[in-house]
Amino acid sequence: MSDKVQPIFILPEGTSRTSGKNAQRMNIMAAKAVAETVRSTLGPKGMDKMLVDSLGDVVVTNDGATILKEIEIEHPAGKMVVEVSKTQEEEAGDGTTTAVVIAGELLKRAEDLMEQNVHQSIITKGFTIAAEEAQKILNELGQKITTEDTENLEKIVITAMTGKNVESSKEKLAKLLVKAVQQIVDRNNNRILINTDNIKIEKKTGGSMEETELIDGIVVDKERAHPNMPDIVKKANVLLLESALEVKETESDTKINISSPEQLRAFMDEEEKTLRDMVKKIKELKATVVFCQKGIDDVVQHLLAKEGILAVRRVKRSDIEKLSRATGGQIVTKLEDAVKEDIGYAGLVEELKVGDEQMTFVRECKNPKAVTLLLRGGTEHVIDELERSIDDALGDLRAVIEDQKVVAGGGAPEIEVSRLIRKYSETISGREQLAIKAFADALEIIPRTLAENAGMDPIDILIKLKAKHEEGMRWAGVNVFDNKVSDMWELGVIEPLRVKKQAMKSSAEVATTILRIDDVIAAGKLKNKDAGMPRGMGGMPDMEGMM
Repeated sequence: MSDKVQPIFILPEGTSRTSGKNAQRMNIMAAKAVAETVRSTLGPKGMDKMLVDSLGDVVVTNDGATILKEIEIEHPAGKMVVEVSKTQEEEAGDGTTTAVVIAGELLKRAEDLMEQNVHQSIITKGFTIAAEEAQKILNELGQKITTEDTENLEKIVITAMTGKNVESSKEKLAKLLVKAVQQIVDRNNNRILINTDNIKIEKKTGGSMEETELIDGIVVDKERAHPNMPDIVKKANVLLLESALEVKETESDTKINISSPEQLRAFMDEEEKTLRDMVKKIKELKATVVFCQKGIDDVVQHLLAKEGILAVRRVKRSDIEKLSRATGGQIVTKLEDAVKEDIGYAGLVEELKVGDEQMTFVRECKNPKAVTLLLRGGTEHVIDELERSIDDALGDLRAVIEDQKVVAGGGAPEIEVSRLIRKYSETISGREQLAIKAFADALEIIPRTLAENAGMDPIDILIKLKAKHEEGMRWAGVNVFDNKVSDMWELGVIEPLRVKKQAMKSSAEVATTILRIDDVIAAGKLKNKDAGMPRGMGGMPDMEGMM
């Protein structure tokens, strides 16, 4: 008899497995490839990416979050890096490219250590210690700022928009955005909260970016319900209705048997009386403008027009809620239950033609807690990029006003944190010291990339930066416009502290998560040349599948 041992198959046929150093090398390579994809977009001199989807639709942007959202990344480790950008966008509103680039560099430094036989568990422990220390350093670096500090708040917006396609109008946009955010601030038990959803973004192609305006109220993308209604109402009393101004239909199928013309007339008279009572109720409330979430009967439209009342129908629920915050009016569920206290106020309600569409503007509200930014631009691509830039800037403003802490930009915080972490590493005994130093070195990728993207010599710039920081000039950063090292605070390059903290925190977390993986088991759903592995996992990271 043969003593041969029968092989035991644990995984199903077609399943592919990569383990040990091969798995780690593949994951690190994929994550670095994702970071390299967006690295060239960092900073004021960053380049744009043109993304073309399967339908031929084009997006031109240098916004890291948009790029990573639009491209199809199939490698699981690459997807984990994309998750960093999503978290950064949700938590801080900006700094997605920074977070992804730092994550890629951390993995690159970790790979160097692994080649020197430093175990992954030591590297991950060192990275975790360094990330915690970075948070403490950043908290000490943060400068206090208040909601009323309009000048510095505008500088934050200008910093966020510098290098974007909207740069030519950044001063005007900064004024509009700061005013909008200051208007919607909520104070609750000494806490300052900002819900940027209360700034409605309305986009209309045509005109130039300079024509973008802030309306101290809401713009509704609807026209009057009836042409005989007034198109301008001053000192308007605004009624916000959730229900329809129509005769309510029964919930079940019902038949009404009418056997004579008198019965038909009586039925129709009763229906008209119900509709007239609705208009009578609106008049009693002294409402001069009605926004209705549902339909308005033709008879009601005619009667409202005769009374000189402007009505808009089929208004979106979100717009009704914003109108409530802007005008101070309550949303009425049943018209018969409405009281005068439910009525809101607007100094001016008017219907205007914007581009080729009629829109209703609700302006001059007393203390609007919801406002509208009407974006204008020559083409759809321009307006879409303008909206992305405004989203980033609003995220920055929200982070700053809620935390009331800022730092200078231009790579200054990264160099300062890197310098102090390197000093801190000397107090740690054991191999973790190597990983902490590697974390400090990785942070230098931000000023290095800023310099490279501006066509400067990164080595010269880093040497000058380190020298300035050693001299105590903690806001020394990369001045990409004058090709030198400058005090970024004096230049007005200011960023939210939250953006930097979140970038360092989330990049360290994803790097340690990827480093802990030593086995990748892929189910064989796709029968391809890579033995059933998903595309991008059977060798070098598949950039064709990513872009």
